[in-house]
Amino acid sequence: MLRAMSDAASTHCVAVIGGAVAGAEMAKALSAVGVEVVVFEQNPKPFGKIEDGLPRWHESLQQKEYKRIVEGLTHPRVHFVPLTRVGRDVDFSELAESWGFTGVVLASGAWRDRPLPVDGADQYIDKGVIYQNPFIIWFNHAEDPKYDGPVYTPKDGAMVIGGGLASIDVCKALMVETTRAALKERGIEATMLELEHQGIPKVLEAHGLTFEELGLKGCTLFYRRRAEDMPLMQMPEGANEKAQAKVRAGRQKILDKAKRKYLFHVEPLSTPEALIVEGDRVVGLTLRRTTIEGRRVVPTDETFDRRGPYVISSIGSIPLPIEGVPMKGELYDFVDWELGRLNGYPTVFSTGNVATGKGNIVASRKHAKTVASTLVEAFLGLGEDGAQAHAGEEDISDALHAGATNAARDIATHISTQPTIAPETLVDIRKRAKARQAEVGYGGNLQRWLDEYQ
Repeated sequence: MLRAMSDAASTHCVAVIGGAVAGAEMAKALSAVGVEVVVFEQNPKPFGKIEDGLPRWHESLQQKEYKRIVEGLTHPRVHFVPLTRVGRDVDFSELAESWGFTGVVLASGAWRDRPLPVDGADQYIDKGVIYQNPFIIWFNHAEDPKYDGPVYTPKDGAMVIGGGLASIDVCKALMVETTRAALKERGIEATMLELEHQGIPKVLEAHGLTFEELGLKGCTLFYRRRAEDMPLMQMPEGANEKAQAKVRAGRQKILDKAKRKYLFHVEPLSTPEALIVEGDRVVGLTLRRTTIEGRRVVPTDETFDRRGPYVISSIGSIPLPIEGVPMKGELYDFVDWELGRLNGYPTVFSTGNVATGKGNIVASRKHAKTVASTLVEAFLGLGEDGAQAHAGEEDISDALHAGATNAARDIATHISTQPTIAPETLVDIRKRAKARQAEVGYGGNLQRWLDEYQ
């Protein structure tokens, strides 16, 4: 149930769409300045990519994030409404214009995979073409008896198209699981966490084996730029040539450590051009060599073919379209990127990955601190041994919230200066939110609700 409050307690009420990191920080910032908040979450749990996009070897980081998100959503002024997709269960235009909210904040993340830029690719989804988001969601829920989504079998020699942290996560998942399967064929049981924390070479060495003796080739990550261009560290704005060279060297170092620990391959300066199809399945790609001229990727005349059991596209995530929200290309039609203001909706704001168009879990927006190489190495589990694999997860947790916290404060400051709403309007918003809670069976106690979905 909605917590009882006097009508005079709040003079503003804001709808937040999405309850994960950005949404929880938004709710926390708004409630701290006396704003009442209704958080609409499309899933039963408000954890977003912390649960479904952060690979499950980050168990301790996930638990830290779950706690921080729940804390942000359990303030007395915050009303959580699960299982409610705006644009489907609640009309967006009505929410923004008719409910009476002071403002609406989009914090719904980036969940749609950017299409693989090859003609006909989407005709072969799950027929040799796989997208990153459903693959990682499956990986995270592979041992969950309640999971009812697409099921994938990690296969040796898979091709991954990408070039960021998320694509390395995909390669790690493939390498860990194909190595586990090969060891199991020899009667050796190795856990996912053991292989991820210690690294594949160390686990194999403990059993007197080499990767070659397992008969595995490993997956290959194809990237359209140079290895040192891979955005594993952010390039500071206005960096001079010396600073740029240092960042490029840091990126190369991170990638080399990941390759040594998880034994995947990287083929840079390669971009997909055409599918290789046999029967009704994609069995490979024709790729084109590229070169870099300044900051531009320039295709050359050279092409080559590569084959594999399937292709996983990991080239970024973009916001899901919401009926009623204006789009401009792949992103929402923003007229103010600082506050995520939408064209045609003066009281609507946006924060988090929905505004940046990034689905990477540690991608920091303009407001956040630059992600350091040590932080990225901790995120990728590149410590020298299992004990150090994720030694910086408290810092990672802080980095995850840094951009969202600052962006939320900016929006909250702006909203708090808007005209107040009438007490009867606030009462009506509470009634409508409570009615939706009742409709989905939510009783008002978030922790109790979460326990039911364990």
